[in-house]
Order: sequence, then structure tokens, then C-alpha cells
Amino acid sequence: MGKIVAAMGTVHAPQLFTYPPTEDHKQLDADIAAMRELGRSLEEAKPDLAIVIGSDHLETFFLSSAPTFAIVGGQKSHAEFARRSYALPIHPFAETLMKQLVENDFDLTYSQDAVLGHAFAAVYEWVIEKQPIPVVPLFVNTYLPPLPSARRCAQLGAAIRRIIDTTDLKVAIIASGGMSHYPGTWKYPQPAYDFDSWAIAHMERGSFDPLIALTNSQLDQVGNTEFLPWIVLFGALGSERGELLTYQPTWHHGHAVMRFLPAGGKKPTTPEPGPTWNFGENTGYEFYRHPDPAVYPLNKVLFDLRFDAALRRRLFEDTPGLAAQYGLTPAQAKALETMKDESIDMVRSLKPHPVVEEGAHPLGFLMSLIVVQAEQRRMRQEAQARN
Repeated sequence: MGKIVAAMGTVHAPQLFTYPPTEDHKQLDADIAAMRELGRSLEEAKPDLAIVIGSDHLETFFLSSAPTFAIVGGQKSHAEFARRSYALPIHPFAETLMKQLVENDFDLTYSQDAVLGHAFAAVYEWVIEKQPIPVVPLFVNTYLPPLPSARRCAQLGAAIRRIIDTTDLKVAIIASGGMSHYPGTWKYPQPAYDFDSWAIAHMERGSFDPLIALTNSQLDQVGNTEFLPWIVLFGALGSERGELLTYQPTWHHGHAVMRFLPAGGKKPTTPEPGPTWNFGENTGYEFYRHPDPAVYPLNKVLFDLRFDAALRRRLFEDTPGLAAQYGLTPAQAKALETMKDESIDMVRSLKPHPVVEEGAHPLGFLMSLIVVQAEQRRMRQEAQARN
């Protein structure tokens, strides 16, 4: 009979790769140290494979198509971020899992060549590292509605557990995501740390039902739609006390790393939580709606800038020409100019960024901004070297 021998959840913030000057590097160091402790747990558990559950940041999947759930099969799991690349072997269980989940009424997307982003790259870099553990990448849509509900994610996890039980495999499950953050939105500098504390308190006690009961509007309100991959993990576990390895409240993001299996037996670090969280007034699904189709050209140029260095350099050399090439409106072209502003104050202002005001998807905008400004720093360094 198969068994889940390791179960864990981890942050995957892009700043872990880039260490920008806007971050407290001691917090990033603490995250990486905790992730490596998860890696030592993997060594101890000796799994045959790791199911890695992650999300997308409008890089693997874009407005052309965003599946609810997807499994990556084939020979290698490719991931890229911050000029680092990964090619981990994929375990044949990916094919079995795909087939049997469909037979269990889950409609999944399948890919053999998806290039995954930093949600997976962070796990490959600091948790699995150089261990020879094959993976099964499982994608959960967390940012481009329609999203799966927390309840459906838990049902998916429970189905995965039943399928594992029919095998003779020792399986690790690693959930990659959150906690509270609002990347690219006006609320970026105000994470819901208090909600994170409440959620961690339930996880430390193996009390998953209050988390599975959350709606997507509620998760969006507290900056935790990326929590959905963790909820797949909860569905697979049923009930298992979690051990908090670190929680780092950065200026824009609550970073959590937790281990559920192998069980550590440590006492909770948090007070006894209430059964429900007080969300106050229902603000609806505010932060990560899918963009208006009329603004597709703006979102398309942001997407292309992330993967094309020549295009990024053209942004600095000829923004009007680039805007004309993509058919942007004058207001959108003016907003695009602000991508060259390196002032962190613009994303700390509690106001929508001009590019987001023009209809850009907030996360797609922010991920593009990170890459564009990194290119700007490289251009500056090259100019200094020439002089």
C-alpha cells in the first residue's frame, strides 16, 4: 500500500532568487534555511517521488488559456526563473495520476512541455536541491479566474491520496505558495498578517476544515488565493498537525514554511484560534479578476517583455514605437513609460500603479516590472563597464 511519507508547504517568493535591495535579506535567509530544513526531511523520508503543487504567475499560462488544474508529464520538468533553469526527471506516476483523476471526475489539462515558473523553481532550488527525487508537477490556477474553490482543491487532494493508496509508492507532497500578499495591487504594502496567524494556528493543530470552507472572494480579500495549492495538500492529509519552521512578515508578503510529515511533535506556536475568521464587509472578488478583453494588447506587451531581452531594451530606447507596435492607446503608452521608474514608492503608495489603472492584470504587471527593472540595472552596468 502506498504512503505519504513527507508533506510540507513553502513560500516561493521571487525575491528569494534576486535579493533586491528593497528586502530585508535576513528574512530571505530565514526562508531559505527553513526550505533547506524541508529538504533534510525529504532525505529522511526517502520518497520515491515528490508531487509538487504550485501555481502560475501568468508565465506558463497566459490569457490564451489558463487551466484550472494541470499535470505536467513527459520526461523532464522544466522550470526557469531569474536566469536559472531546472530539468528534473518526471516520475511515470504522472501518467497514472492523470488517468485515474479523470476517471474520478476531475477534468485536467495535460502538458509534456510546459516551462514552469518560480512557484516550482523555488522548490527545485532549495527543497529538492540536488536530491535524485523525480517529480510530478501539479498546477493549480490561483490568479486568473475562474479559480477552483478551496473545497474542490481539497477534493482533488483526497482523490490523489486514494490513488496513492492503491500503489506501493512512498510519496512526498510539497505545496508551494503564499501566504498573504497582493502583488501589483494598491494593497501591496498591507498584507493580512493577522489572517495568516489565524490560518497557521489551524494548520498547527491539523484543523483544516475552517480553511477548506473559505470562499475565493474571502481568499482574495486577505491576499491568499495562492493558498489553494496548500489546500490540495490538506485534502490529501485529512488531518495532520503542522510544524511552523518560519514565518517572515516582509513589507509586502507573509512568508511561511511548514512541515506536516515527518511529524515533528512540537507544540503550536500560536494561540488557540477561533473557528471562523471575521472578514467584515464582503468586498467581493476585487484584486485578481481576469482583464477586460479590450485591454489585451497592454497585457500582451507586459507578457512579452518578460521573455524577450531585446524587447525590454527597446522599451528603454523607443517606448512610443513599442507602444505603437502593440496598438496601445495614448493613455496605455503613457502608463508604459512608468515601467522605467525604479522608485519603490510607486508600489508602496496604496494607489493603483498607472499600468494597472489602465487595465493590466496586477500580477502580470508586477512580474514584468521585476524583469524590466533588472534589465535596466544590467544596461546601466554595461554602460559603466564601457566607460
